[in-house]
Amino acid sequence: MSDVTNILAAIERGEPHAAERLLPLVYDELRQLAGAQMACESPGQTLQATALVHEAYLRLIGDQQFNGRHHFFAAAAEAMRRILIENARRKKRLKHGGGRQRRELQEDHRVELPPDDRLLALDEALGQLAEAHPELAELVKLRYFAQLTVEQAAELLSLSPRTVKRNWVYASAWLRRAMDRESAE
Repeated sequence: MSDVTNILAAIERGEPHAAERLLPLVYDELRQLAGAQMACESPGQTLQATALVHEAYLRLIGDQQFNGRHHFFAAAAEAMRRILIENARRKKRLKHGGGRQRRELQEDHRVELPPDDRLLALDEALGQLAEAHPELAELVKLRYFAQLTVEQAAELLSLSPRTVKRNWVYASAWLRRAMDRESAE
């Protein structure tokens, strides 16, 4: 059993300082996940990768119980996804400027969906995918939000890399189609 798994078990047993021992062990990996996710966000974000890690960690350590390293990092990816979704929704509120965006005036300027709208559309489509195919939704969370490679996701999901690639292609197409339907409405 890894150190992370042992500490997660100690947290579950209620040992008072176990959570303090966990953060140094997982911080670098969580920071990499957050950094990769923030690299996909639009420039000018007020949310920094470090803040994303800290917020996700605070949400993870509490009443939750984890069945090992895989479960912990899957929960971390989910927590980061939820934080980014909440941040996107907060920005869309009228109080925070609603849908207004700063744009340079150009004759040939093409209007595109802002990144926050794409993120919200992805979240909506991901919810639909989770209802139809929960295992594919889990893969998308690991690949997109946690920025895991095919090999890393295969290891965490106990699948072959070939199966993960095939599932990733299917899930990506499914989400793209769902998001296109949503934007057409």
